[in-house]
Amino acid sequence: MIYTVTCNPSLDYVIDVPGFAAGTLNRTSAEELYAGGKGINVSWVLHELGVPTKALGFTAGFTGAEIERRVREQGIESGFIQVPEEQGLSRINVKMRSAAGGETDSTTGNSVAGNIAATRLETEINGMGPRITENDIEQLKCRLSEVTPDDMVVLAGNIPASLPDTLYCELMELLKERGVPVTVDASGSQLNAVLQYQPFLVKPNNHELGGLFGVEITDRSTALEYARRLQQLGPRNVLVSLGSKGAVLVTEDGSSYEREARHITVVNTIGAGDSMVAGFLAGWLKTGSYETAFEWGVAAGEGCAASTGLPTGRALLAAGCVS
Repeated sequence: MIYTVTCNPSLDYVIDVPGFAAGTLNRTSAEELYAGGKGINVSWVLHELGVPTKALGFTAGFTGAEIERRVREQGIESGFIQVPEEQGLSRINVKMRSAAGGETDSTTGNSVAGNIAATRLETEINGMGPRITENDIEQLKCRLSEVTPDDMVVLAGNIPASLPDTLYCELMELLKERGVPVTVDASGSQLNAVLQYQPFLVKPNNHELGGLFGVEITDRSTALEYARRLQQLGPRNVLVSLGSKGAVLVTEDGSSYEREARHITVVNTIGAGDSMVAGFLAGWLKTGSYETAFEWGVAAGEGCAASTGLPTGRALLAAGCVS
């Protein structure tokens, strides 16, 4: 079982607004509503790849109830902590797709210059979410006490302002004591803080990796160099996406892999980085091969970018996630 933790899940209201203009009336041409948040996205793709998964985190109010309903409707097991409504409501994030934009990283959604063409400009407005108390955090820790060394945990997304900056460190310490492998998909100081706990996998993009070392990373060779430097700080495996320049991986057995990006028409970047994490973990669990895990991760990210939403099992199969 892979448990995912989404500290601040959301309802993602995704709209198409052709010819969007600020300061005037605009109308949508299409609307979609999803249960969102990085951990939930990882659970979705894992489920589509046939990997048992359970989504954890915090929900509140009628929006939180709808998030949980949609997660269960997707066939994903839910273990969210329901916090009192007086602490706020689970957030609604508005994600607007409008006119054609530049070029976009198929695995992270970051704008890049290169060979992956974007077809839409995406604008996001994210809500705040509820206030989380120490009692809520203790309940989450209690849920994680169910996890065994045969399971995995994914901590996905940066920690919201309502939670202590030390939360991931606290969870990592708890899970390390239990011998549970943990993947962390965060950035900046929150990623840097957990490196000492030797996570199974971290997945920065080239900008996030460069930010940790104060350098600019624009090619796979440099990415491999700094991925190795990051690995020396604790993580067992480091997966880095570089947009149009592809992706690289350094592993705990001393191997390294790199791959160019494929030419694809990008129609969606929401959840592409989360799909990459899920594809990697699914490939590793199913085959025990880091090379295969790397290929699945890159393929899942590209499969998401080529889909209108999170990729289905069919889209993932077409992208190359096959055992």
